[in-house]
Amino acid sequence: MAADGVIRVVLADDQDLVRAGFRVILESEPGVRVVAEARDGAAAVAAVAEHRPDVVCLDVQMPGVDGLEAARRITATDDPPAVLVLTTFDTDEYLFDALAAGASGFLLKNASPEKLIEAVRTVAAGDALLAPDVTRRVISRATTASVPVVPPAAEPPTDRPEPGAAPVPGLTERETEVLRLLGRGLSNAEIARMLFVGDATVKTHVSNVLQKLGLRDRIQAVVWAYENGVVRSGD
Repeated sequence: MAADGVIRVVLADDQDLVRAGFRVILESEPGVRVVAEARDGAAAVAAVAEHRPDVVCLDVQMPGVDGLEAARRITATDDPPAVLVLTTFDTDEYLFDALAAGASGFLLKNASPEKLIEAVRTVAAGDALLAPDVTRRVISRATTASVPVVPPAAEPPTDRPEPGAAPVPGLTERETEVLRLLGRGLSNAEIARMLFVGDATVKTHVSNVLQKLGLRDRIQAVVWAYENGVVRSGD
């Protein structure tokens, strides 16, 4: 984020009217500024290198280099911005390709202006964003896929704890509890209310969980929790 606290955004979409609409929405919000626009993935990658934004909003289907390939290239750079994928295509194929490409959020273009602003602020703050229905599909994929959706932790547990059981090896009891609640799709604020602690305390626990398990963000934490039995379907 810029020294003045402004969230700098790059918009990438092959439709001029769509970009213009997103720009109007985002720049109506204090503290958000669109620093560049791009009509394709290659131009988006170049704009990110030139402007060093905090967030890049990528359409999936663009000519030449599409949004998914652009996301892969952007997240592979040093100190990359958060990637928010915006699409009209509400399908598992695009969802999991986007997550695998390193996206921090996935939002449908029919979301409200308020949701777009919230999404940009969320990923700019270093958090991850998935709509509830998208989270459910991540969980479903995690519990049925033959190949893990996320890489295993550096030191995976030797067994699969039942909900409410002993902490995951390497995590404290409270961190395990936070991981379990993350796996159920709860936000930091919801976790804070359940545990009767402050939001800042929850954020610290989440950061510790991600660091200790070698995970990129809370999306991977949700999947890891299911793949390793910290949360089970139906919990």
